Amino acid sequence: MSAPDAWVIRDVVYRTFAAEGRAPSVAELARKTGLTPALAQQLLRTLADEHALVLAPDGDSVRMAHPFSAWPMAFVVTPCDGRDDRRWWGGCAWDSFGISAALDLDVRIDTACPACGTPLSLPAGPATPPPAELSVWFPKPADQWWDDVVGTCTMIRMFCDRGHVEDWSTAEKVTGGQTIDATTVWRLSRPWYGDRLRPDFAPHTRDHNQELLQECGLTGDFWRLP
Repeated sequence: MSAPDAWVIRDVVYRTFAAEGRAPSVAELARKTGLTPALAQQLLRTLADEHALVLAPDGDSVRMAHPFSAWPMAFVVTPCDGRDDRRWWGGCAWDSFGISAALDLDVRIDTACPACGTPLSLPAGPATPPPAELSVWFPKPADQWWDDVVGTCTMIRMFCDRGHVEDWSTAEKVTGGQTIDATTVWRLSRPWYGDRLRPDFAPHTRDHNQELLQECGLTGDFWRLP
């Protein structure tokens, strides 16, 4: 477990993402926490080492704080309430549902099917599952997700249906991976991400997350966490 100051940094990162759809700079983190920029940077690296967030390749800024992304990716998440003009980048299909879960908010998720290019715009929320026909493709087994976590997130995409996953994987000569229905991913996102913004947040243990996967029917070697 990292030092308490690191979790103060983490909380500011998450609050900024939630309120403004962006990651705070190191200077902003230092100003808001009363720490020096050098210490704020050091604590960011500590959090990254613990998989509490992801840094950009040069290590001097936040790239992702799951389920939020600081950079444009394939999913745009916006509140269903037209008076709320916030917008977030979802790193993947799972993270997009996770944003709704973390914020406890009804949202619209906009993306496109990789197979046919059809725009997909769907509501999702605490009591609103996605359309049953949508499918999500996971490119790597769970024990490899953090080998290149940004690359993994980039490839967890949403398709019109399972047939389109098969068409795409054949055309792109993609092997491996697993396809599950989007409703299962939505169900998983609630307990996985729903506590990320709570004041009493504590990192999930490996066994806890494994149990969450099992409760959603995601079992076997592909879904075994390291």
